[in-house]
Amino acid sequence: VQLQASGGGLVQPGGSLRVSCTVSGRTFGANVMSWYRQAPGKQREWVARIISNGAADYPESVKGRFSISRDSGKNIFYLQMNNLKPEDTATYYCKFSARGTDYWGQGTLVTVSS
Repeated sequence: VQLQASGGGLVQPGGSLRVSCTVSGRTFGANVMSWYRQAPGKQREWVARIISNGAADYPESVKGRFSISRDSGKNIFYLQMNNLKPEDTATYYCKFSARGTDYWGQGTLVTVSS
């Protein structure tokens, strides 16, 4: 399984951005698609996940601002980020979990700054 993240960039505070993750390989069966982020000097933190049945979950820090979705037919999942804040600046990583194994993408940088 391979993951390719894309869509990062520079956005002003209060703006929106959508990042994508394309999954290829053995993706059949029950799985969980997740997004994490890591800011400079900080630990990687979880920001969203969606399971095979479409149920999604978020930490309080992004709930109401971030939304995860998936296009199962195309094996792509997205993270829509609204009302972005400077503290959302980080490299965003996608993760695909299936059959007891986690697969990570390479990360895409999101910078929130005026």
